[in-house]
Parts: sequence; structure tokens; C-alpha cells
Amino acid sequence: MKEAMFYQQEKENKVICGLCSHHCHIREGKRGICAVRENRDGVLYSLVYGKLIAEGIDPIEKKPLFNFLPGSSAFSIATVGCNFQCLNCQNYDISQYPHLHNGEIAGTDRTAEAVVEEAVRRGCESVCYTYVEPTIFYEFAYDCAVLARKQGLKNVFVSNGYMSAEATRHLAPVLDGINIDIKGFTDDFYKKVSKARLQPVLDSVRLMHELGVWVETTTLVIPGLNDSDSELRDIARFVKSVDPAIPWHVSAFFPTYKMLDREPTPAETLRRAREIGLAEGLHYVYEGNIPGEGGENTYCPGCGTEVIHRVGYNIRQNNLADGRCSQCGEQLAGVWR
Repeated sequence: MKEAMFYQQEKENKVICGLCSHHCHIREGKRGICAVRENRDGVLYSLVYGKLIAEGIDPIEKKPLFNFLPGSSAFSIATVGCNFQCLNCQNYDISQYPHLHNGEIAGTDRTAEAVVEEAVRRGCESVCYTYVEPTIFYEFAYDCAVLARKQGLKNVFVSNGYMSAEATRHLAPVLDGINIDIKGFTDDFYKKVSKARLQPVLDSVRLMHELGVWVETTTLVIPGLNDSDSELRDIARFVKSVDPAIPWHVSAFFPTYKMLDREPTPAETLRRAREIGLAEGLHYVYEGNIPGEGGENTYCPGCGTEVIHRVGYNIRQNNLADGRCSQCGEQLAGVWR
């Protein structure tokens, strides 16, 4: 256990957690929505500090981050727990682990030093905090990020974007990139599917960008729930309002967990979503979870030349030179080697 950051003590040993936008009011002996932060005698503790449930090497494209060190490897880590309860969570076995196992906290003990040493030893260029919402293991992620920076590694969050503004401002100085899910564009969708709200997510996208963190966004397109032209257009327009150079990944849904009543997303739906994004003025729109359809490639927004050719998570050809198009010389937005 480690004392948590971002909380406020109240009367009668109650606390208010300020880590994420739920702002949980937690009574003595109880936990927040994430199920991994517990009030003990008026002190809030992280129960997952250094308790890794998953660790391994991923291509950075799997996060997905396409305009961030393409072709590099990321050392990925996660604990159990999450501050969302998405009906379609593909990692529900670890994200909902405490809820599914009577509050049990599973994981292997690791130090921040060990995580960074392993990332360096395995030749990774970044440490990625992922698989569940990394905000819920913030204290450990932050300690890893500080050490990673000292070793020349970059830090990446794969996030639902529900961290508080205070946590965002604290994290940004050691965070290099983040992919934030924009799951839909209505409060109704967020409440029904994730038990959350839309606005805090949009606020996080804006604030992360303002603070200089490289931002990419992802929408898992679910048939019948968030796949209408109007909702996709609203998401694209929002992303453009922040910065048209922010990549938008539109990914295919597959039935899982508590959402088994939907068909997988057709490839033509993703093509339509990508066309909407480009028509609204976004520079980079990528199709995900359907390899080989051509929507995974990066094109120069200046001349239209294909500068990175991908198949799945693999880069087959990279024609960028210091982030510039080999044909017209335009500098593409992103974090490049």
C-alpha cells in the first residue's frame, strides 16, 4: 500500500478522492469506484502500488499511437482496477478484477526501478501505462515515468480521459504521449456503456493538448450505439476544434463481456467514419482492428503521398525523414525519431 495522492480529508474520517472526475466520497473502510483506493482511518491508500497484473512488450501501434515513434516497442504495464465499468471491456478480467473477486487485489510485486530497467534491457523506447485505466495506479505510474525520463525513455498513457485537471497538470511534465478514448458523443452513451460522463473526457483532450502532450484519440465504433453519421461527425468536429492534426482512430468493435448482443463493426462503417473525419478537416484518420484495408496508412496532409504503409501493427514502409514528407518536404505532426 502507498498513501494516495489527490485526496481531501473530511469530517468523521471521510475523504474525497480528487484523482479522477468521479470525485468519490469515500467513507472509512470503503473504496472508490475504481475499487483500488481505500480509506483507512481517514487516510486514502492506493492498494495497487507496484502490483502488476500485466507487463510485456507491444508495438507502439497497438496502443494505438501511429504518429508517435512508429515502429518502436513499448514496455507495457498494468495493475487491476478501473474507474469505468464498460459493458464491452476487452480486458474486463483485469479491469474489473476487484469487483469480480470480492475486492481481492492480484498482481506481482515490482518496483519502479525494476520496470524501467526491464524496459531498457528489452530495447523499448517507451514505457506504456495501459490495458486498464492507468490513472487508477497513478502513484506507481508517476514514479515509473520520472525514472523512465531519466533513462531517456518516453512515457505513454492509454486512457479513458477521466483523470482530474489537477492530476493532468501534475502528470503532463513527464508524459510524452497519450491516446484518449472518445467512446461516443452523448452523456447517454457514456452513462449506459461506461457509467461515466462525456464532458470530463473532452476537457482532458483539450488540457493534455494545451499542456504539450502528444494526443491521439480513439473511437470504438459500435453498431447501433455510436455509428450514426451525426455522432461520428460531432466527434470529428470536436477533435478538429482542438487541433486538426490530432489523429483519430476509428476502430472495429467485436462482441465481448456484457455486450454480446451486437454484431462486429463492418469494414464499410469504418471507411465511412474515416471519410467523415477527413471531410471535416482532420489530417490523420486511421481505421483500426481491420488489417489490410488501407485505412491504417499515414498520408502527407500537404500532398497526399503515402508516407507510412502499415499492415496491422507492422510497418512495411516508412518514407518519412525527420518527420518530413519525402515528396513535398512538409513536416508531419507527431513525435518522430
